[in-house]
Amino acid sequence: MQLKELFSTIDPNKFTSKFSAEERCLEFLANEKWDKGFVCKKCGHTNYCKGKTHFSRRCTRCKSDESATAHTPFHGCKIPITIAFQMAYQICIQPDISSYRLAEEHDIRQMTCWKLKKKISECLTQNPD
Repeated sequence: MQLKELFSTIDPNKFTSKFSAEERCLEFLANEKWDKGFVCKKCGHTNYCKGKTHFSRRCTRCKSDESATAHTPFHGCKIPITIAFQMAYQICIQPDISSYRLAEEHDIRQMTCWKLKKKISECLTQNPD
């Protein structure tokens, strides 16, 4: 996923309105994640049906359910996805922003912000474009 490319082109006001709801964030993730088609991570099958949760997909062969956040920097994120998206946007725009500042702005524990910043930063260094 090319986070920097996706987030750096969006105006802050448009970003806030575009990703203000959890459904919009998950829909965006699902569209980006499976833009070239679904491939099951367990068995490699390409056919799927609707999964248990919003925007998840279930493999029709092995019945494995994959959420939109699985295998992304937002996997296992304990904070609301809307806040995680806001933080990812800030990290893409200002890569040197500190986890202390993120924690203060979003009223979240500093260690949580540090972990998400680390995941986002790793994603940015793997895909610098």
